[in-house]
Amino acid sequence: MRSTPQVRWCPGALAAVLTLGAALALAGCNKGGDTAGAAQGPGGGPGGPNGAPKQPPIPVAVVAANTGEISSYYTATATLAAEKEAAMLCRVSGVVKQLLCEEGDIVAEGAPMLLIDNNEYQYLLEQRSAERADLEARMERLTRMKEQDLVSAEEFETLQNNVAKAKAAEEMARLNLSYTRVTAPFSGRVVTRNIDEGQTVNVGTPLFVLSDFTPLLARVHVPAKEFNLLKPDQPVDLTLESNGTRLRGRIKLVSPTIDPTSGTIKVTIEIVNYPAGVRPGDFAQVSIVTEQRPGSTLVPKVALVNDRGEQVVYVSQADTTAERRVVEIGFQDDKNAEIKQGVTVGEKVVVKGQRSLKHGSAIKVLTGEENTQATEAKPASADGS
Repeated sequence: MRSTPQVRWCPGALAAVLTLGAALALAGCNKGGDTAGAAQGPGGGPGGPNGAPKQPPIPVAVVAANTGEISSYYTATATLAAEKEAAMLCRVSGVVKQLLCEEGDIVAEGAPMLLIDNNEYQYLLEQRSAERADLEARMERLTRMKEQDLVSAEEFETLQNNVAKAKAAEEMARLNLSYTRVTAPFSGRVVTRNIDEGQTVNVGTPLFVLSDFTPLLARVHVPAKEFNLLKPDQPVDLTLESNGTRLRGRIKLVSPTIDPTSGTIKVTIEIVNYPAGVRPGDFAQVSIVTEQRPGSTLVPKVALVNDRGEQVVYVSQADTTAERRVVEIGFQDDKNAEIKQGVTVGEKVVVKGQRSLKHGSAIKVLTGEENTQATEAKPASADGS
């Protein structure tokens, strides 16, 4: 008779079998979908998809798309320059006797700026005057003699020519004497002084640089395709690169020719009114309107989001849900963007909080003062989050 083998259970194996059996029993109880537990999130509360907690609405600020005019601009950098600037050179030789102005001084047209010792030129003028007077006296006597046929026509004509030369020499001496008193050729500001008192100067020695700061000019070179869009007296906006000061100018001149090398046209801009402290040599960003589009659909520029190469805005639906819209952008300026397709006038676009949104996100629209503060914030400080 075969004997039945005895199975011996070690304590560890017995515990493993019991644990496995308990797990299978629990799985069998839950099979068939006890959805009560699955519908709860952590802590027993209500949950979202896959048991995740439901996200609260995202607070946003909105602005309604409106109708308005927007322009395209040609922008360039230009250097401000004085309308008139002259390098004043010495016209006679001598010693600088007195300086009558300094760098930075404003002088009127014809005002004296420098005196050169003029004794030599004064004596020369007196000498030329005496020579001219002597010849004129001889001319009087010769005229009376000619009336009596006591002098030849050749001698009379020679003396006439000598009198004319003497008068010219006297006028030249008087002119050279006037050059010893250097005067301003136009009203302006002394930019540079190149000489000192007591210095010996010669013809051609640089004395001063004088500039007329009113108005200031800016010259830019615009592509030839923009030629027909520019006209004299057209307003121009300028922004100084040094401190952000905004200036207003006008187109003064448009060159009638095109530079064959660059294919551009030189445009001269005149700035008549500007704050104290603006000087020639300042760099300015120039913006010239090349086209205007009235009746465009406009939204704040800050509402635009670049999402994987697409320009996107989020539109508030019933102030509860965000709808993602791909839009076609036209012109843009500092504040607004033209929407050619994707948003209609009156629809509310999100301008604060849009970077946290997805299509279908629940939103809470800020109202009253909160919404006003958000929509008036500068783009630099409103990070869109």
